[in-house]
Amino acid sequence: MWLLGLIIPTLVPMSWAAAALTECGLFWWSGPLLMFLVIPVLDHLVGPDADNPPDSALSWLEDDKYYRWATYGYLPAQYVSLALACWLWSGGGGVTMTEPDKFGLMLTVGGVAGVAINTAHELGHQRAQSERWLSKVALAQSGYGHFFVEHNRGHHARVATPEDPASARFGESLYAFQFRSFWGSLRSAWRIERRRLSRRGRSPWTLRNDVLNSWLMTAILFAVLVAVFGVDVLIWLVGQAVVGICLLESINYLEHYGLRRQRRADGNYEQVRAAHSWNSNSVISNVFLFHLQRHSDHHANPHRRYQALCHADEAPQLPSGYATMVLLALFPPLWRRVMDRRVLAHYNGDIGKTALSPRREARLLQRHG
Repeated sequence: MWLLGLIIPTLVPMSWAAAALTECGLFWWSGPLLMFLVIPVLDHLVGPDADNPPDSALSWLEDDKYYRWATYGYLPAQYVSLALACWLWSGGGGVTMTEPDKFGLMLTVGGVAGVAINTAHELGHQRAQSERWLSKVALAQSGYGHFFVEHNRGHHARVATPEDPASARFGESLYAFQFRSFWGSLRSAWRIERRRLSRRGRSPWTLRNDVLNSWLMTAILFAVLVAVFGVDVLIWLVGQAVVGICLLESINYLEHYGLRRQRRADGNYEQVRAAHSWNSNSVISNVFLFHLQRHSDHHANPHRRYQALCHADEAPQLPSGYATMVLLALFPPLWRRVMDRRVLAHYNGDIGKTALSPRREARLLQRHG
């Protein structure tokens, strides 16, 4: 079923064909419709699956190249769709597009970019240099190349601590988190690379800096697309990148909301465990996101490939798949109503163990303490 994940990067040609045949502009909105309507409904109908592969099969699963090609195939489809979208935005394709049609296509392309960051996440964790390079290629569409540095060398070390910008706090809204995570992750990635290069006696202003060379890939990509299709596509390229980034940060928000690693007697944080990430076993969302929802096992075993990730009983469980939960997070009062009691239940009602938002700490303690 993993090849179903390649439906997302092919949404643009499918939308174009459907819109041309039916003259219905609704098909340009296939990305948001798939994410916020089709996948949540299918998640509900199909349900979760908490089964794990047997331990004896894990090595075989890790080595089976079929699963790697399922992720490799995302990249060419991703960039064919991006080029096709630019052609359509510039007036090609033999279809008349209104501004709402172009906006819907931008959201669809942004969804492709957002899931491409997830594909880059899978590739960037692998030890093979070729896969790590492909991770940067996948990130170029969204301009979020610093994610390659920050996620692997920052987030995984500091997850579920106050020092991690990508770990959402208890009582923090999605919108406040996105702003904090975006700028915090960018600054952190730059500091990580500056320290790495400084230890080697190099300036950070070099193409050996993984933040700069990743951003350069985006600049070259956008420059080529503007040169080929015209400057009018630039606003849509920037728009789809923003959509992709917001989608990625929305998923970041779900993954560690309210969870905190406790300090040990020696002052250091406890080891990262499955209990520090939210888990979801919703089958459909997992297929489309290459098992990203088994995030608890991913943090416990960051080099384990997606097909071998396992359900962990100690991990707190989301009530539904990521698609549904992102939709819920768009409405903070509804999100808090559903999730805050689950965070407190995970810590047996002890709010002092949660990742309290400093801005809301007094109010939260008054309400729950």
